[in-house]
Order: sequence, then structure tokens, then C-alpha cells
Amino acid sequence: MKKIIAGLVIGLMFTGLAHAGGNHLGLVIKKSAFSVKVTLDRLENVLKKKGITIVTRWSHDAGAKKAGIDLRPTELLIFGNPKLGSHMFTSNQTAGIDLPMKALVWQDEKGQVWLAYNDPQYIADRHGIKDRAETVKKMTGALKKLTDKATKK
Repeated sequence: MKKIIAGLVIGLMFTGLAHAGGNHLGLVIKKSAFSVKVTLDRLENVLKKKGITIVTRWSHDAGAKKAGIDLRPTELLIFGNPKLGSHMFTSNQTAGIDLPMKALVWQDEKGQVWLAYNDPQYIADRHGIKDRAETVKKMTGALKKLTDKATKK
């Protein structure tokens, strides 16, 4: 019973985010034209080509399976660009709790795949960073371009 409830809670959480579309709780959410694996493969490849460090790739559904919980495909990619992110730290080191960046890709109950990441402006606001507007602008633009390449045909 606990496994079923946990799966429902996780599913509802992701469904609510997906249907919010756009920026909900500081998230930028995009539909993907590809599977979870292909979407994250595409994102990882484009990040590597840009010289952005891949920290790790984590399969939430694989972890859930080991715990005996059914979960639709759900993967996380942690990545960073110290040339940009470090400027956030020099303003307020607590930004390190949100950086490096993370991209979550999941398949909802209807089979639609979504990609979400933290909006850089949300990170700046959360940490009271008011003196890095240019950095936030660069991060926002780069993330839009890179995630568009991962999600669009």
C-alpha cells in the first residue's frame, strides 16, 4: 500500500508541474518531442559540446525500482559552467545549494515527456542576489537554447 501511495504522490507532483506549463515554483518546464532517454542524451551531448561539465546523471526510476516502487521514466542531469555559476557564488555563496544546475526529464501518465530546470532568476531571487543581472541573463538565454535543442525536432 505504501508503494502505491508513494507512486501516486510522485506522479501527481510531476503531473501538476507539467500541466502548470512554464514557470511554476521557479521551474521552467518544456514539452519534449523525444523519450526521456533521448531527451537527456541530447541535452548531455549539447552541453558537452559547449564545454559544460556534466556532474552526474541519475535515474530516479531505477532507484525507485530497487526500492520496489513503480515509477515512469524519470532522470536527472546535474551540470555546471563555473564561468557563469561562480559569479552567483561571489554574490551569495548560498546559491551553491541550487548550483550546479539540474535538468529533470520525466514521462507523465499520458506518455508525454517533459524537461524542467530551475529558472536562474528564481535562484537569484531565492538567494537575494541583486548584483548579477548580466549573469542571470546569460544563464537564462543559454539554458533556453540548450534545452530547446534537447526537446525540439
